[in-house]
Amino acid sequence: MSIKKLGNRLLQMLIVLIGISFLTFLLTYMSPGDPVRNMFLSTGIQPTEAQIEEAREAMGFNDPFFVRYGRWIAGCLHGDFGESYSLDKPVGELLMARLWPTLQLTIASLVIMIIISVPLGILSAVYRNKPIDYVVRAVTFFGVSLPNFWVGLMLILFFCVQLRWFNVVASSGSFQDLILPAVTLAIAMSAKYTRQVRTAVLEELGSDYVVGLRARGVPEWKILWFNVLPNSFLPLITMLGISIGSLLGGTSVVEVVFSYPGLGNLAVNAIKSSDYYLIQGYVLWVSVIYMVVNLIVDISYNYIDPRIRIRR
Repeated sequence: MSIKKLGNRLLQMLIVLIGISFLTFLLTYMSPGDPVRNMFLSTGIQPTEAQIEEAREAMGFNDPFFVRYGRWIAGCLHGDFGESYSLDKPVGELLMARLWPTLQLTIASLVIMIIISVPLGILSAVYRNKPIDYVVRAVTFFGVSLPNFWVGLMLILFFCVQLRWFNVVASSGSFQDLILPAVTLAIAMSAKYTRQVRTAVLEELGSDYVVGLRARGVPEWKILWFNVLPNSFLPLITMLGISIGSLLGGTSVVEVVFSYPGLGNLAVNAIKSSDYYLIQGYVLWVSVIYMVVNLIVDISYNYIDPRIRIRR
């Protein structure tokens, strides 16, 4: 990717972020609920209307919409996303503290997914319409249909309640508490990626260059490992980038089920307590993660497939 194209992408990202920040701020501004009242109630204080009005004035909630938005954006440009009402801490500090647990969960679930989906997808494609292909397709169809929250609850019931191998609440951040949430996320992803790997490998196996290699007597295993697989995995990189962005943004359902201390759990608690600054900071944070990951994936294409670099 040239410097000019990179500059254009960064400019587009900036414009999109401004639009996202405005819409997020507008939606929280229009949403029901009183964050000032919730702030008092979270501390066990039953406020009077005079106290609520005084706090609202001190926190700038009585200012016009564009004044509040401009003040928040100016703070974000300096790394200040505001102060969480419910947790009484800077939003940036809270997001950074929850990033590492979510990053651990992301890496663990992706590793498990790759270990499961890549071999199964290749086997299903190589032995197309054979018994192993039918079994893999049936299992992946079943796996895609399973909701994450149900899988998580079943794993808790079996491994935590009955076998007592793990803690029911995975809030300590230890490696043991990471296993079940990662497996829960990996099950649905593995089913989806297995089907995608199978489709990509089958498409490459039917290509003309594979027919030519076979005609020249090249062994089937060499064709598979040195020609088919490298070309098959290129379209999967985009999906993998989207999955990484989604996981780093926090998988709210799974994190709530396991009480995992990640970004998704933090966002759910922020919504329940009408913590506007924390919600706005989280959405902006997730948006940046998605854009950066997609930019990295786009740049990586130039090095993974030289043909793309030549066409550009």
